[in-house]
Amino acid sequence: MEGERVQRRLAAILAADVAGYSRLTGADEEGTIARLRALRGEVIDPGIAAHQGRLVKTMGDGFLAEFASVVDALRCAVALQRTLAERNAALGAGERLDFRMGVNLGDVVVDGDDILGDGVNIAARLEVMAEPGGICLSRAAHEQGRGKVEARFADLGPRTLKNIAEPVHVYAVAAPGGAPAPAAEDRLAGAPRQSLVILPFANLGDPAQDYFVDGITDTLTTEVSRLPGSFVIARNSAFAYRGKAVDAKQIGRELGVRYVLEGSVQTGTNRIRINAQLIDAATGAHLWAERFDKPRGDLFDMQDEITARLARSLELEIHEAESRRLERERPDSMDSMDLTMRGMSIWNKPSTPNRAREARQHFEAALRLDPRNVYALIGLTGTHMTDVMSFVAEDRPEQIRIAEEAITKALSLAPDNPFAHHCYADVLYARHEPEAALRELEIAIGLNPNQVWAHAQAGLVKIFLGRAEETATDVGIALRLSPREPGIAVWHLFIGLAALALGRLDIAIGELRKSAALNPTMGLAHFMLAAAFALAGREAEATIECASGRRLLPDFCIARFERELPSASPIFAAQSERIAEGLRLAGVPEDLAPA
Repeated sequence: MEGERVQRRLAAILAADVAGYSRLTGADEEGTIARLRALRGEVIDPGIAAHQGRLVKTMGDGFLAEFASVVDALRCAVALQRTLAERNAALGAGERLDFRMGVNLGDVVVDGDDILGDGVNIAARLEVMAEPGGICLSRAAHEQGRGKVEARFADLGPRTLKNIAEPVHVYAVAAPGGAPAPAAEDRLAGAPRQSLVILPFANLGDPAQDYFVDGITDTLTTEVSRLPGSFVIARNSAFAYRGKAVDAKQIGRELGVRYVLEGSVQTGTNRIRINAQLIDAATGAHLWAERFDKPRGDLFDMQDEITARLARSLELEIHEAESRRLERERPDSMDSMDLTMRGMSIWNKPSTPNRAREARQHFEAALRLDPRNVYALIGLTGTHMTDVMSFVAEDRPEQIRIAEEAITKALSLAPDNPFAHHCYADVLYARHEPEAALRELEIAIGLNPNQVWAHAQAGLVKIFLGRAEETATDVGIALRLSPREPGIAVWHLFIGLAALALGRLDIAIGELRKSAALNPTMGLAHFMLAAAFALAGREAEATIECASGRRLLPDFCIARFERELPSASPIFAAQSERIAEGLRLAGVPEDLAPA
């Protein structure tokens, strides 16, 4: 009614739901519903009441509760997760009900017995971020509960939440079981997927450079915290281990993380050497090591470059390590994020004819379990666009349609996700909108300057805008940030294609040879190398490369090349005629005869 006063109050809100509920009900609907009903009657409702809370409502597999105190809300969440974990311990994987929980302190609008508003919405978004069996909370809740609840908190940093105007600083309860603490082995077994502690790098040189060494640790912690799905122990907790000879397995058990990164910095008059190694906290095995040995220049520029390279390497290595662990420990019971992680691991590998299709199957399976999984939507988009941009799409218009639908949904859920903007740029590229594609890539880079594929892709798009002379610079940034990127052959293809467009045949041949050598299964590299050889008058070599290309891409022809490449530039129109002439001289068919 007009003029009616809206009733508001400050409240602590606990939102929760069952992880993987659709999968569980699909396997055993009646049993799952009966177990959930029993938990509500025996654990959840009494637990909320015992902590002076009010059950506001239940929503299928979830519930919303209100408390007058954040401390009560957090203690309730921790107690519930502890009791639920104890009950789950006696059950098989297909019978366990793992709850995710979110806690927020905020203003709510009272609507009868219901509560509404951003205070509630933030709690619900935090719950979605939590691991199964885990709890996420806002900064406001953390500030009120810190030191008053028997739990350790991990700082996840500021996160963008759907339909919330400003980023929310998020924390996670590192050991939701609270007191009594679970056994060390149990804490490690229940650690979040991509959980990591970055130990303070050791200064092996001049003590006056301690600030630089600590800066490496701090900046790397910040960069890794930005990676999708990462769970990184906060700086202060990590620095508690400075100078201590502690075993990585012990650290993993104490902090409840799966991976430990340690490193050292040695500074000299003219050079700086940095070593880093990633350790599996469960086994103590060394998974990966990297060394940087560089001339000493501007320390801060060097710090940025080194931390960017380390962050990208860690992302790839942890994806691969988690994929191996999932395949080993529970290949038949992966949830939506497990499947996404497996798909990302496959997609990160060097390009092969079936790589995108194999990864896509995992993303599709993940979305069947959770249609709102942002990274599965991004992966679905990216794998379809890989097919389209590699000239292997079986149904190009349909694959573009599916990709556009998926990435539109991903951006609605996570409007500030740099990876999503990058994949949207791929869709715009395929729709022959290179100017719009470049704008999206620039947005992605603005959100995360270390988004290496966005830098490389910007170099590609500029070819079709008549700016091929800029391509090597853009791709060069990607090469500097990730010199061991699994898909690096594609980046050399971009540089080679730009040189070919500009008529710089020696450079084109060198880069395209490198691309084909790094990944012999990439048909487009062989065709472009054939064109470069033909234009240089090296007919025999052109014929060999053309034959290799036709074995790998039997449906490739000059008409398809001209039809599927975007261009909004008369400069590239003339350059593409040169490339087409090279393909023609090399023996690439003009068009394919209709089947």
